[in-house]
Amino acid sequence: MMQRWQQLVQFLKEVRTELKKVNWPLKKEVVGSTIVVIVSVFILSFFLGAIDMTLQKLLTLMVG
Repeated sequence: MMQRWQQLVQFLKEVRTELKKVNWPLKKEVVGSTIVVIVSVFILSFFLGAIDMTLQKLLTLMVG
């Protein structure tokens, strides 16, 4: 049991050391990336919605 505890402590020390090496993004970079993702999702959803409506109308004309 004691060995397990020592392994856990060693692991957490190594995690802390590795986290210090991480190059964390600036708040400005995170906000910019988030905006790009949100805008991209909206553009793609409108594009797919337009295709869906167009295909729906075409099928209605063909069947109806």
